[in-house]
Amino acid sequence: MCVTCGCGEAEVRIEGATAHHEHVHTDGTRHSHELPHAHAHMHAHSHDETPVHAHAPGVAPGRRVQIEQDILAKNKAYAQANRQQLAERGIFALNLVSSPGSGKTSLLCKTIELLHQQAVAVIEGDQQTSQDADRIRATGAQAIQINTGKGCHLDAHMVGHAMTQLQLADDSLLMIENVGNLVCPAAFDLGEAHKVVILSVTEGEDKPIKYPDMFRAASLMLLNKIDLLPYLQYDVEAALAYARRVNPDLQVIQLSATNGEGMAEWLAFLQQGLAQARATRHHTVAGLQARTAQLEAQLQARAA
Repeated sequence: MCVTCGCGEAEVRIEGATAHHEHVHTDGTRHSHELPHAHAHMHAHSHDETPVHAHAPGVAPGRRVQIEQDILAKNKAYAQANRQQLAERGIFALNLVSSPGSGKTSLLCKTIELLHQQAVAVIEGDQQTSQDADRIRATGAQAIQINTGKGCHLDAHMVGHAMTQLQLADDSLLMIENVGNLVCPAAFDLGEAHKVVILSVTEGEDKPIKYPDMFRAASLMLLNKIDLLPYLQYDVEAALAYARRVNPDLQVIQLSATNGEGMAEWLAFLQQGLAQARATRHHTVAGLQARTAQLEAQLQARAA
């Protein structure tokens, strides 16, 4: 949790944003100021607009639990706002989570290439640099970079700010590439339809039981880099068994962004999600139109 891992000290930068910079100390005093920089600095209010400073890990256990509960409650509210906005516009959003080096960005680039004319936007989360966002933009898709500094994950407030900077199209795909970390991102809902955990065959088969919260929170696991299996001593069946021990309902796709194996199944998952998001939007719009017509008829009847 952020209070104990220290990422409450994070300085967050979102491309093209303007941020409100606020400090709150454990004695309850606070001060704030606007930061008109070209790149926004959002000091820890990314989880919570009453962030905890570096001395937070030293607070009493009861107080720490309360802070953690407050952080997650406020994040949940931001996530729900994101989810509602996405649903109203038929946008299918995925939260991609993994260890560093699992191949998330390469997979994203290949996915965008294979989706052809499908509108795709990407939110990139990294501690430093814009290299991954630059790679995504080179494919022709729009992308925005969030640098979390010392922070170890994205949260719903950061993602909400980033969404306002993107030109999101109705009935489109939003891919959120989280910071490489299998711990904290498990606890933070971003408003996504699904968490997708990526496990590469260059990692240990036992990752799912070492980091169970992440695999439990995910709807789909992508076993990536399977083109390397002939050169590795990797037990695929053991990895799948560990993952399903943690989450029996976990869907699994084995794939390789390098040779294309399994990519058709991954694209089918995306197309199904996009269709469901479109159907939800159309249903919502139709319901609102019917309700509006009903209210107008009632008003006309009263006026007659």
